Amino acid sequence: MFSLDRQKYLNSFTIAAICFILVTCSFAQTSPPKEANKLEAQLIELRKLDKSIKLDIRYATANNFVGRAVYPEARAFLQRPAAEAVVRVQKLLKKEGLGLVIYDGYRPWAITKLFWEVVRVDQRQFVADPAKGSKHNRGCAVDLSIIDLKTGKPIPMPSDYDEFNERASPDYKGGTDEERANRDKLRRLMEAEGFTVNSSEWWHYDYNGWQQYAIYDISFAEAGKKVKR
Repeated sequence: MFSLDRQKYLNSFTIAAICFILVTCSFAQTSPPKEANKLEAQLIELRKLDKSIKLDIRYATANNFVGRAVYPEARAFLQRPAAEAVVRVQKLLKKEGLGLVIYDGYRPWAITKLFWEVVRVDQRQFVADPAKGSKHNRGCAVDLSIIDLKTGKPIPMPSDYDEFNERASPDYKGGTDEERANRDKLRRLMEAEGFTVNSSEWWHYDYNGWQQYAIYDISFAEAGKKVKR
């Protein structure tokens, strides 16, 4: 029979070996997964369609869960059908003195890989697996909230953007009546325009038909050049 100390050593060795394999596999992947018969990217910059849409691109600043800027500039792109749907939501909100604030849109695949590597294992439900890619990588996901146009400030929601806990759920029952009503208002408007809310994040919406698009790893600068007028 093994001694208790030896058994503990073997258990520790096994765990370390598994972690090493997982980390090695993650770093071994250097390019996005390839998929056949997908549409070419036609990414459009949101503010070129509607300059009244506010940007707060957190990943272009240090104000994000990584703690440093991972985007070279604050820009938000989406595939054209998704972008035009967001603009329609903006127009409806403006009638009420409200508007949209965009936290993120198209995300290069390399950034998704970075997010996967920096979060704790228990937080990975909030980030995409780079082995599968994300809807952000396809240009069909947008992170957003609602602002008061007079103040320019976001209206109350049950959680902050990128808050990794149960308060981020679109079905969270806590918080105030006002916070839940605001969150649900955003959901109604976005769903009416063909978006589906992420099950873990009230601010994250995926555009229906995202499966048609490939997983892209093109820069913002390149995305801007690919737009067809």
